Amino acid sequence: MYFLGADRLGRDIFSRIVMGTRISMSIGLVGVVVSLLIGVTLGGVSGYYGGWVDNLIQRLIEFIRSIPTIPLWMGLAAAIPLSWPPLRTYFIVTLIVSMIGWTSLAREVRGKFLSLRNDEFITAARLDGLTDWEVIWKHMVPSFSSHIIASLTLAVPLMILAETSLSFLGIGLQPPTVSWGTLLKEAQNIRTIIQAPWLLIAPGTMIVVAVLALNFLGDGLRDAADPNAH
Repeated sequence: MYFLGADRLGRDIFSRIVMGTRISMSIGLVGVVVSLLIGVTLGGVSGYYGGWVDNLIQRLIEFIRSIPTIPLWMGLAAAIPLSWPPLRTYFIVTLIVSMIGWTSLAREVRGKFLSLRNDEFITAARLDGLTDWEVIWKHMVPSFSSHIIASLTLAVPLMILAETSLSFLGIGLQPPTVSWGTLLKEAQNIRTIIQAPWLLIAPGTMIVVAVLALNFLGDGLRDAADPNAH
């Protein structure tokens, strides 16, 4: 029994959506983890040290943010050889969608570090003999970890949409790898829309549901972590 119908080759759409969910959701989660590491590290260094280090990192962030997102992703994804195995392509696409996401988090971390670096508990940690990296990772980052978690939850939908857009444009994941983007790409013709609209509606609905659910979760975490909301 095909709950959501079949494609032109007789493959079950429901099974392919389940398989595609694993790829699309994991790319979003892995991409957010990569953005977390880059954003917290560079943003923390920028806000903690200041001076020329801060200027250098901020100019790098401004340069990256000034580049149009879609052309940048298209240019990077177009450099992926078609002969690469699906697993290697998967990791490269994950890195590509992470290249933009870390900049906003780095800005937020920098602003928080600028306000924290002269607080009494940071001064006490320095006087206790802790190194700069120990002060950053053991005291400064945990002090606003709830805000970071909320920001990352809101960033996951953007990662999912980025992967879907790249795969839909044909420069991301390629068949036989199954993701929401590749399923949409297979349905991008007038004949499919007229004769088999479920091929487009089913994966599109999954994307909308996932993005809305993650946005609601992120809004809830952000409100729960806001000390002024209570």
